[in-house]
Formats: sequence, structure tokens, C-alpha cells
Amino acid sequence: MIVEIIRYQIAEEQEETFLEAYRQGGKYLAESPNCLGFEVIKGIDKPQNFIVRIHWDSMDGHMKGFRSSDHFRSFFALVRPFFQSIQEMDHYELTDIKVDKGENQ
Repeated sequence: MIVEIIRYQIAEEQEETFLEAYRQGGKYLAESPNCLGFEVIKGIDKPQNFIVRIHWDSMDGHMKGFRSSDHFRSFFALVRPFFQSIQEMDHYELTDIKVDKGENQ
């Protein structure tokens, strides 16, 4: 599994439109057999900052499977207006270091 991190800086007046794009686009991520899950989080200290974290089955699953699919085309059509606001878009691999005490509370 790999994790794609996309960090955006979104103007306050675009925030709801941005979130709605991911609400609607999320169904195409969820329908993809290569996507294992995703979340959108908003900055507290810097509320214009948003991070999208997408878990993919593999790098090939993301870059070749998802990106060559109809799911990607539908997803991209919704989020494309915000690509100029991306500050980071990279892939990461998980390490064996994790503590997760609050996720199920």
C-alpha cells in the first residue's frame, strides 16, 4: 500500500466548492478497486490549508490502474479547477511506526 498526499491552499471563498468537489469525486475514488480509502482534512492553525490523503493498493494501481480508468476521468473533471492550488502532491510508503488510540473513539 502507498499513500498519496495532496496539500492544497484554498481561498476561503472557494472552500465549500472545493469540499463539494471532493464529496462528489469521492464516489469515483470509492468505486475504484485500486483505492483503499481517502480523507480530506482542514487546517486549524491555517484554515486555508487542506490535505487529501488517498491510500492506494500500489503505485501501479494508482498510476496505471486508476489513472487510465473512467473513474479517474470523472474524478479529475470535478477536482481539476483546484489543481492550481496544489502545494504538494507526492507518494509515500508506510513505516512500521504507528500509534492509533483515538481513531475508533
